[in-house]
Amino acid sequence: MESDLGLVLRAARYAAHQHRDQRRKGHGKRPYVNHCLDVADLLVRVGGVDDPTLLAGAILHDVVEDTDATEDDVRRLFGDAVADLVMEVTDDKSLPKAERKRLQEAHAAHKSPSARLLKLADKISNLRDLVADPPDWPAARCLEYVAWARRVVAPMRAASPALAALFDEVASDAELRWA
Repeated sequence: MESDLGLVLRAARYAAHQHRDQRRKGHGKRPYVNHCLDVADLLVRVGGVDDPTLLAGAILHDVVEDTDATEDDVRRLFGDAVADLVMEVTDDKSLPKAERKRLQEAHAAHKSPSARLLKLADKISNLRDLVADPPDWPAARCLEYVAWARRVVAPMRAASPALAALFDEVASDAELRWA
């Protein structure tokens, strides 16, 4: 039987393979998988998470949305619990971007406790990257992203006061940068 650590490492290996040709939007073009690992790291270090299902889901959270991996692939390779979590945080890419963003706001209050933690860490990681290595966006677009992230996070804050506090700090840093 596989250990909990084995599940997390398999998820990391799979995410690295699936995201191998993808880069973040910033000028530094960081490997995309670094974001997935950052989300899991935030859950452990800030959120105090030690649940291997949540950590594997964090590492895999964008694999269905942003690669050719399917829900069936994730379910077959990592089991129902990990796949259910990944799908709970996966946007439907067949919808226009504005609709996907609206749905993230609308559904945030109804997420499972694990999905709330994952989304908090994901938004922190995205905002940290926006500050540290911004894409070629005008300041107004960066500020709108921060405002949208605040709206998504608002109903999830109670999931982890520590992650919520870090989110506030990072969001304030982002707002100051583009004010």
